[in-house]
Amino acid sequence: MPNYAYKGRGRNGQLVDGEIEGVSNSGVATVLMDQGVTPISIIEKKEQFDVFDAIKDKFDLYSISIEEQLMFTRQMTALIRAGIPITRAIAGILESIENPLLIKALNDISDQLESGRNLAIACARHPKVFSNLYISMIQVGENTGRLDEAFAQMGEYIDRNRRISNNITTALRYPTTVMIAISIAMVIVNLFVIPQFASFFETNRLELPWQTLLLLNTSEFFINYWVHLLVLFFGSFVAFKRYINTPAGRLWWDKLVINLPIVGSILHRAFMACFARSFAMAYSAGVPIVLAMGVISRSIGNEYISSHDNSMREGIERGDTLTRTANQTGMFTPVVMQMFAVGEEAGNLEEMMTFIADFYEEEVDYDVKTLSDKLEPLIYVAIGGMVLVLALGIFVPMWDITQLAGR
Repeated sequence: MPNYAYKGRGRNGQLVDGEIEGVSNSGVATVLMDQGVTPISIIEKKEQFDVFDAIKDKFDLYSISIEEQLMFTRQMTALIRAGIPITRAIAGILESIENPLLIKALNDISDQLESGRNLAIACARHPKVFSNLYISMIQVGENTGRLDEAFAQMGEYIDRNRRISNNITTALRYPTTVMIAISIAMVIVNLFVIPQFASFFETNRLELPWQTLLLLNTSEFFINYWVHLLVLFFGSFVAFKRYINTPAGRLWWDKLVINLPIVGSILHRAFMACFARSFAMAYSAGVPIVLAMGVISRSIGNEYISSHDNSMREGIERGDTLTRTANQTGMFTPVVMQMFAVGEEAGNLEEMMTFIADFYEEEVDYDVKTLSDKLEPLIYVAIGGMVLVLALGIFVPMWDITQLAGR
């Protein structure tokens, strides 16, 4: 409904103004009269058209950040523990959020709850907001009457993942910025700097070394074909995005990510920490192991690891032990496999999986803190290489000209 700005007189004759939602001017006037306000003017407020919001709404491009999901989960935990009915809790949360995707989802969930459906089924209608693990935890919470604990556990789980993700992003921010700056500098040098030297060398008709010829030819290639290179870059990017959105492409990309030099092992351990934490949480909530494995495989965020998770689930369905199926995947270190065996033999799998998650997270934290020390030498080598190429290609011929001029 549109908003209306109004001015009027209250019961005591005082001037009042404000904004109110309504269907029409007459409808707003009726509401104001019922509130004891005699309207003087009612003007509909025209909403500004945002082309970016329109495009996002048209193509369903809205997303929810992990911070927004964490805030919603914590709010639900607090409101349910306070004894507030779920529909009222959702209505209260709707007043304080701005994300269109979350607003749309919560409005639909509220309607579903009022029509008699349970919360888990209502949330399952919005997979872009709620993961399979989230929905399973809500379902367990509803079945056991401990919905507040389910939201609390999900809040802790999301918060841990957020901290790991933020730590990795922070550690990669500096080297990524430096590499982008180097790339921009190389483009500027090839398009604007080297051509100036090329005309100078051509005027003096010097016999140029191969390093200089390489620079000049590279610069000429950039100048003559920059449009083609730009089209090729964007075309490759679009093709790459389309490919990794296919099952085979996503599996290939996720396998490549965890096998990258330096950062791959960190990401691998981060995903394994997520797996162990998810398993411990689902198992402690009473979710059967086979069902928990299926839920986790769809929530872990890496298709390559999920495929091994599915292999473990199939092995358990055949009657194999969790330790044996985990060992067959080759995804776990010998130390972690010993933890698996001890936890399963002692019947204390939940506590052991929590310990494994803590173990992986500590390793990730340590590697993230030392990541800059590992990447800085590579950055210095890249910068040094660029300076060396420029020195050999530009300044050596200039030095030759100086020597000839001095004779």
